[in-house]
Amino acid sequence: MSAAAAESREDAATRFAKDQLKAFVERIEKLEEEKKAIAEDIKDVYAEAKGNGYDTKALREVVRLRKQDKDERAEHEAILDTYLSALGMI
Repeated sequence: MSAAAAESREDAATRFAKDQLKAFVERIEKLEEEKKAIAEDIKDVYAEAKGNGYDTKALREVVRLRKQDKDERAEHEAILDTYLSALGMI
């Protein structure tokens, strides 16, 4: 194989790697833009809820709790109750 052919194959491999890297970066950038748009939409929903008299802190807690598994939530609540009891808060 000639030196020119080897260099050409290496250039093709390098070009492929650069193109692949660029594609990854562009996909990530697109997803980041979508994530930002979704975060703004969520912020708008909380603002709307607040405008209708709802407590946004409580809403955030409800959303967080709904993400948890029922058993995980029960375990967390039991530990919290134990700690609050030990501190004389309940």
